[in-house]
Amino acid sequence: MAKERKTLAQRLHARRIKKPPKLIYCILGYLWRILYFKKLGVHAEIKNDPRTCKGPYILVSNHASRLDYIYTGVVLLPETLNFVAGYNEFFRSHLAFIFRLLQIIPKKNFTPDIYTIKEIARVLRSGGRVILFPEGMSSIGGGNQPSAIGSGKLLKHFGVPVYVSKISGGYLTSTKYCLDERLGRVEVVIDILFSPEQLKQMSAEEIQLALDRAIQNDDYEWNRKAKVAYDGGGRIAHQLHTLLYRCPRCGEEFSMRGEGNTIVCLSCGNGARVNPDYSFSPLDETCLLPETPKKWFDEERRMIYRAVRDKTFCLTERVRLGVLPEFKPLKNQATSRIAGEGALLLDHSGLTYSGTKDGEPFSFHLDPHLLPTYGMCTDVSRIYTFFEGEFYEFYPETECVAKWLLATEELHRLHGGEWKNFPWADTGA
Repeated sequence: MAKERKTLAQRLHARRIKKPPKLIYCILGYLWRILYFKKLGVHAEIKNDPRTCKGPYILVSNHASRLDYIYTGVVLLPETLNFVAGYNEFFRSHLAFIFRLLQIIPKKNFTPDIYTIKEIARVLRSGGRVILFPEGMSSIGGGNQPSAIGSGKLLKHFGVPVYVSKISGGYLTSTKYCLDERLGRVEVVIDILFSPEQLKQMSAEEIQLALDRAIQNDDYEWNRKAKVAYDGGGRIAHQLHTLLYRCPRCGEEFSMRGEGNTIVCLSCGNGARVNPDYSFSPLDETCLLPETPKKWFDEERRMIYRAVRDKTFCLTERVRLGVLPEFKPLKNQATSRIAGEGALLLDHSGLTYSGTKDGEPFSFHLDPHLLPTYGMCTDVSRIYTFFEGEFYEFYPETECVAKWLLATEELHRLHGGEWKNFPWADTGA
């Protein structure tokens, strides 16, 4: 009788994570250091060195960009770290082999994942060191978002020393709205955050709040003082409108257009030239602009915060549906296999997909308190979530993702979801 062929998902969850192989880890790490440190302008300050810790520890970091493995792991060479990364990334051919080789731990973002907890525990019990990005996703708008639900509880549960990495300039080097690398400067500061004794004395809620404060970052605000010029190659505003979709002057949505070094409203002409330090130079004296792109994005959140108070609030969009492959990894840097198409609906009842999957009718619904936010595999062109443990990615017909993201987060919070905004957040309530 032929042996049943295991799926990629079955093989992934059958793994028992060990410490990374030191020789291979260090060879790759020092190679990345040679290739990237000078190129990206990486400068590290280590106030309390984790490498002096004789036992297991956890390193937490703000998640600035997709290059954060360089700003964290490479900085601490020859220390070896087990990274925690998005589950779906293990299904991409250009990442799958290296992720398995380096013993990276998969995590289904923004949904409970017992396998991840077990494998972190396995590594720590063996004396290993684990690095977590508690936000669960790289920065969307240039600042960090609140840590994922249960981050404080997780750190308290393991009770090992916790160090923190603070990355500044990482987002400006590699933004979410454009996948270009803009060379300039990245600063990394590493320090101790919690001792085991402190974790024992603090509640999970206190730990989570202290964690959020420790990794709080706004790259645009940081660069107002640092004044670092980033090489945008004449495209520093390219696709910026996928985040900054609402005109601050006329209020028109999806009228902004970011091309070259300029973002402009096609409805009223309001706009700016985006300078190498990401500051704005208004196109003329009548233009109305926030101080930074991050403040612009925050203003869009305030508008959504107020909009979802209307009981009739609703978003709809035609989408293609992406799923993960069963047996063969995705090629050409794809993030999912297109399996169907349909309509996506977001309202006070939650998120509903109605359409097809693999040629058959298919639909699912998520209540708002179960959907804190979405993941984004690459840029702001598409989003994903999990339903009953399965990965689903949505490719919308229009450039609407930023609004959907903000609306989903604020509906989650309005309907009693656990993933709250920062206590210091200004929603304009």
